Parts: sequence; C-alpha cells; structure tokens
Amino acid sequence: MNFDFAITVFLPLLSGMMYFFMAVVVRRVGKYRAIMFGEIGFRKLEFAFAMFGVYFITRPLQNFIGPHPLPMIINSLRQLFLMAFIAPSVLVAIFHWVPTPSGAPKSQKFAAYAVGCFMGIIFVLTNSLLASSSKILYSYRSITIYDAVWAANGAPEQLILIHLLCQLISPIGFFVLAASYIKHRRHEYKLSYIYNLMPTKWKYLEASLIIFAFSFIVAGIAVTFGSYYTYIWVIYFVGAIISGLFGLRSISLPPRETPQDLK
Repeated sequence: MNFDFAITVFLPLLSGMMYFFMAVVVRRVGKYRAIMFGEIGFRKLEFAFAMFGVYFITRPLQNFIGPHPLPMIINSLRQLFLMAFIAPSVLVAIFHWVPTPSGAPKSQKFAAYAVGCFMGIIFVLTNSLLASSSKILYSYRSITIYDAVWAANGAPEQLILIHLLCQLISPIGFFVLAASYIKHRRHEYKLSYIYNLMPTKWKYLEASLIIFAFSFIVAGIAVTFGSYYTYIWVIYFVGAIISGLFGLRSISLPPRETPQDLK
C-alpha cells in the first residue's frame, strides 16, 4: 500500500480512536477525580481528549476533499481547533489543580482561551498566504488524495517565522506550561504517604504532554527543512500515539496501591 495513503488515513484514525478511548476512561474513573485534581479539571480533561479525537480523525478530510484551496481550508480549521480550543482546554484543566472549590480563577481561563484564539487566527491568516497550491499524494482508480503546498513561491521569511511562532505558543507552549505546572505540584504533594501512586500518575501525565510537544517540534523542524514533508508527519502521529499511551497510563493508574477502600 502507498505510504502516503497509510500516513494520511490509518495513523490519524488510530490516533483519534486512542484519544476517544482516553476520554471514555476519564469518565469511568469518576471516583478518583477529586483526588487527582478536582472534578472540574477532570471534566475539562475529558473534553480535551474527546476534541483531540475529533482533531485526528478529521485529518483525512484534508486530503480526500479535493485540490487547492480545500486542503488548506481544512488544515486551517483543524489547526484553529487545536490552537484555540484543545490546547487551552488542556491548560485550563491543569489550572484547576488548585485548593479551592471553584477551581482556577476566571482570569486564567480567559487568558488561556484568548491567547489560543489569537494565535489560531494569526495562523489561519498566514496559512492562507503560504499555501498557494496543492499536489497529488496518491491516486488509484477513482481515489485521489491531495495535500497543500506551502511556501512554493519563496514566501517571505518573516511570514514563515510568524506561522511557526504561533504554533510554538499554542499548542506547544501551552503543553510545556501545563507539564511544568504538573511537575511543580507533583514535587509539593503532601499526601503521598496516603495516595502513594499519585506522584506516579502525574509523572505519566507530565511525560505525555512533553512527548506530544516534542514530537510536534521535531515534525515541524523536519517539515520546514525536509524535501518531502508527507513522510515526516509519521513523527507527529507516532508521537501523538505514544503520548496517548502515557496519558492512558496516568488516568488508569489508581491513586494508591490498595485502592479497594476508595470505592
């Protein structure tokens, strides 16, 4: 089977199904929610994982819907979804890990979504200027898959830099900030003598966010300097799957070695 076809169809679908499953697992571990970082935070995390599932399974639309400008439009909408809603939702879920009944301050939530939306809008604008055409990745009988071609006519370096900087802030910066916050709170956790597996749960979640951000960075660098970028997106999808496995382990692990009395 053509490698481009596998990348654009099977890997995104596999990633999407994993994150949908993670959202289901979050819902099933309701009895541990308040212990980990609050009911509100877990609802936000469940919502973020479900949106990640939508983000990944819609990737093939970018290729099957038709030639330019349709791949660019779908790509812009998906990235706007990631930058303006998914990444801020992950960060806000972590922000709810505070010792107050109402969760994180409204100013923090507003700032996260405002910055994410602003970066997403700038991304869409620069994306529309950088994507000038499309190319055929795979064609077999009546099946033809396309992808957008970026910076084909020597786009200004400043425009490319803005395009990359927006993604560096959201989602990458948001995920790194969330992972840093988890690490800080993990080292300050005062109930580890009771919930002895909680630091381990948070360590897996921290690793999940770092792996996702790192795979995004590596794939972005490879796409920028690579000669045939479609193959390089394997890095991103495989990174997302590995990140999902770490996240799933974090969610499914009980808060202590003998959790029977928590039922």
